[in-house]
Amino acid sequence: MRIGELARRTAVSERSLRYYEKQGLLAAERTTGGHRIYPADSVDRVIRIQELFAAGLCSAKIVHILPCIRDADGGPAETATPFLVDQLTVERDRITRTIDELVRSREVLDEVIDTASGP
Repeated sequence: MRIGELARRTAVSERSLRYYEKQGLLAAERTTGGHRIYPADSVDRVIRIQELFAAGLCSAKIVHILPCIRDADGGPAETATPFLVDQLTVERDRITRTIDELVRSREVLDEVIDTASGP
């Protein structure tokens, strides 16, 4: 599929897709005219990249994580190196802390809303 179709199917801009390719996160073949052609599984890969970015990971870490994840179902594909496992553990712990902080913030908001709503 061409870049425009991939952008439409994933709701990711063509500019971002080009960035992903430049960072080694996404691969495309080129036609003789220079147009990018992405394989069908690129949709799942772009979605996974977006999820990892949303979790706060940078492209340098994502490029090492992607080979260890199957695109279609997110399950493990390869065994991660011990170094990558250490890095992923740090990231997971950071995400857990962020979730805990968000839950506390939501609880404070709930209290303010409950108080303002009255009996």
